[in-house]
Amino acid sequence: MTLNHILTTPALIARGAARFGTRTAIETAQGNLSYAQLDAARIEAARALMSCGIQPGERVAIWAPNVAEWIVAALAIHSAGAALVPINTRMKGLEAAAILEDSGARLLFCCGTFLGDSYPAMLAAHRPAGLERVVVFDGAAAESSDGRDETWDAFLMRAAGTSMEAFRTREATVRPDTLMDIMFTSGTTGRPKGVMTTHGQNLHAVHDWAQIATLRESDRYLIVNPFFHAFGYKAGWLAAFASGATVLPHLVFNPERVLERIVRDRVSVLPGPPTLYHALLDMPDLAARDLSSLRVAVTGAAAIAPSLIERMRAQLGFETVLTGYGLTESCGFAALCRSGDDAETIAYTSGRAMPGVEIRIADSSGDALPSGQTGEILIRGYNVMQGYFGQQDASSEAVDDEGWLHTGDLGTLDERGYLRITDRIKDMFIVGGFNCYPAEIERLFSAHPAVAQVALVGVPDARLGEVGHAYVVLRSGEHASAEELTDWARKNMANYKVPRHLTLVDQLPVSAAGKVLKYRLREAVRSDEKIHENTAENTAAS
Repeated sequence: MTLNHILTTPALIARGAARFGTRTAIETAQGNLSYAQLDAARIEAARALMSCGIQPGERVAIWAPNVAEWIVAALAIHSAGAALVPINTRMKGLEAAAILEDSGARLLFCCGTFLGDSYPAMLAAHRPAGLERVVVFDGAAAESSDGRDETWDAFLMRAAGTSMEAFRTREATVRPDTLMDIMFTSGTTGRPKGVMTTHGQNLHAVHDWAQIATLRESDRYLIVNPFFHAFGYKAGWLAAFASGATVLPHLVFNPERVLERIVRDRVSVLPGPPTLYHALLDMPDLAARDLSSLRVAVTGAAAIAPSLIERMRAQLGFETVLTGYGLTESCGFAALCRSGDDAETIAYTSGRAMPGVEIRIADSSGDALPSGQTGEILIRGYNVMQGYFGQQDASSEAVDDEGWLHTGDLGTLDERGYLRITDRIKDMFIVGGFNCYPAEIERLFSAHPAVAQVALVGVPDARLGEVGHAYVVLRSGEHASAEELTDWARKNMANYKVPRHLTLVDQLPVSAAGKVLKYRLREAVRSDEKIHENTAENTAAS
């Protein structure tokens, strides 16, 4: 088949079943699914969705770690013509509920318990009225007054209520321009924005990425990156299925466990952030392990030293090591190194534009700058999002009339067209590979009854790169310690968003226009000065 014939995920999986048949598509400790079985599983789950009344264009969310059911549910959502809404597994109930509310999701697939937290229980107090059903992958379904929440097995029994003829009719309506997913990403305004992308643009990017990364039918792809992120979802299992490879889902990163799986499961493809490879290289018995199966590594999201690239090749045995750049707003793809690039190119750049994608370095007017000059990174091509769900103004601000996506990132292009990232979106900082947007965290803090104002800045951290430092002004007459506020944050937001430092102040430094002067807060951190006499500081455990 040509590329034009496989620009929807239903068509991709159907092709996989016809082409690869009994070859293993997903391998887990609980059992395997061949390509043919995966095709049958996504059809069964899609029929169950249709029996629940899910219509084309409606939104269905998934809030769970990397399990086989996540993939089957996602493919079912796509096959039924609905849009997938992935939710970060690190989010707490309040945060997940906001995504469900903003997306208008009618149905949620979630895990029962993960890392000690009951997801249905976390959501219960914040559950939006429009969420009609929760399907729990593992364990018992949460009790609900209307009896519509159920286990995965009970949900699948609903497939009998939709005929294959009705399913095939629905599946045929899924076209390349059909909305495939809405992936929420925190914005600098503090309000999460739902990025809308279609089947065609995603599958186009997935195929190109897989080809550049040299994925093969014989590959065994260990996916440590979370499925809720484009790295684990689109450059993860979708790219694997586009190549006929076998997906090996992995729940939680642990260097020893990953090393064991590389040896036992003969892993050949292992993308991840630089911290993953550093951790593996630090394992004391690394030299005694058989890592001969490793072939492809793709990394990014943090600064990389050329020495790491060389060690990945020499000690871990990777033939191909690549770095790349992309945003949720660009389907997760934009630039990628190429096989054969030297260590300096891989370490210091994010590669060059993928086929069909343009990258421009622009001045404040949007005009192109010559190579070597720093400006805002703009992206144009088939991969640019359709817009932000329900936020037309924000969409128009992000994508101009000429189709250029304004990333807010600063960088340069060299004479070869290779991109170097020189700075990030104003105020954003990265905690252990996760983007943190102060405005979003400040908004979450505003839900605390004792908090009047809060300002957050990123500060250096030896282990995580950066962490948040919050400056909090309490409401008049209210009392709360830094420790109490930090504990509240742990219960109501993802761990990486929780400020590792929290300082109580009487007031925040502001300009004549009333804007908080965050540079003053950063200066206070750097010089270790108190910005007010009444200061209490708490360093949270990571």
